[in-house]
Amino acid sequence: MDVLHHTRRLFCPNLSSPTPLRRRFFAVRSSSLPFPNEKARYHRELEAAVDVVERACRLCIDVKKSLFSGEGGRILEKNDQTPVTVADFGVQALVSLELGKIFPSIPLVAEEDSAFLRENNLVNSVVCAVTDKASSGDESLTHDDILEAIERGGKDSLDFGTKPATYWVLDPIDGTKGFLKGTEALYVVGLALVIEGEIVLGVMGCPNWQEDKPLKSTAEVQGNNNIVARSGIIMVAHVGCGTWAKKLSSVLGTPAKTLESWTRCFVDSCCLVHDARFCISDSQTWESIPLSALFNATTDADSVGDKEVLLLPICCGSLCKYLMVASGRASIFIIRARTKTTIKAWDHAVGVICVHEAGGKVADWKGSRLDFGADQVGRRIIYPSGGVLVTNGSVHDTILEMITSTSSIV
Repeated sequence: MDVLHHTRRLFCPNLSSPTPLRRRFFAVRSSSLPFPNEKARYHRELEAAVDVVERACRLCIDVKKSLFSGEGGRILEKNDQTPVTVADFGVQALVSLELGKIFPSIPLVAEEDSAFLRENNLVNSVVCAVTDKASSGDESLTHDDILEAIERGGKDSLDFGTKPATYWVLDPIDGTKGFLKGTEALYVVGLALVIEGEIVLGVMGCPNWQEDKPLKSTAEVQGNNNIVARSGIIMVAHVGCGTWAKKLSSVLGTPAKTLESWTRCFVDSCCLVHDARFCISDSQTWESIPLSALFNATTDADSVGDKEVLLLPICCGSLCKYLMVASGRASIFIIRARTKTTIKAWDHAVGVICVHEAGGKVADWKGSRLDFGADQVGRRIIYPSGGVLVTNGSVHDTILEMITSTSSIV
């Protein structure tokens, strides 16, 4: 993709004189969670995850402003033709650095690797993006610090083997295309903790989420490049404690009294497929989904016919759709597994626990749970049979029956 502006001017025009880091503390307030610590076995890990995802969202907001204001930055394209920016690498470096200090024995599985960063001369820009957000005392971050932090989550960093493992799963920015399209297109920073094959907690940060805002068409979303303040949300889930959300006040300047205002999240109560609100993958069409043999799809909520279902025009990324289901804005997210496309663990892990704890269900098209230990080397890939089905639970079995009756699952 085209270079928008020169990278070296991204956040630190004077690279020879790095600004000293502000002193911060690793401790996270115990009151930062919506439930008592004694009810959450992994409350310390969840507190740290909330803290670092909030700061990662701030990093995303800063980088995005620079891209649209002309201050600098580059948009590149990876080998799989997906876009990547300084924000993707910056978030991974930040999360790796922070979690590595607090939980040094827990490895990280994440999307990016340092080789691409080196090849495209982005290290200086990532150092500058991360420096203001990291809690590294008075020490200045170096190139090596950033490269090592990113590589900690890279594809060649670990060989887990067959034994159950404990590790973090990070999607630095799920929906980079949405990140680049403007304020209306959703994107998510997603972090989950897996312990012995079970996802025990998850945090999603969506900086441009808006409460009670009517959905726009995809064309309107893609055409809006204005940078304005959005409420944003942080969604958290802990096994046995439910799914909760609060405004992303800490990154958008909302008064401090709203910081701890958590709201319990539940999936919607739709019991009929015809009345359900659907999401599908941005790279797939409704015609590629087995249910298209039974229903047509429309994006017009005011005129859903008898043989139609409502398809929500939400872009981009899988975690955004999980967020929609867990918050009750969508009833179903369905994605087809294609033979030439691998399904990555970070595109689903945090979404799974957020939907489960909100009362929903996640399975492959045969009704089996997603196996995050199937990739015995890197824990980076999952192999759902047929595809992935995310629902409010009430229509889950009905949708599975429809899929079985209208498709041949290999």
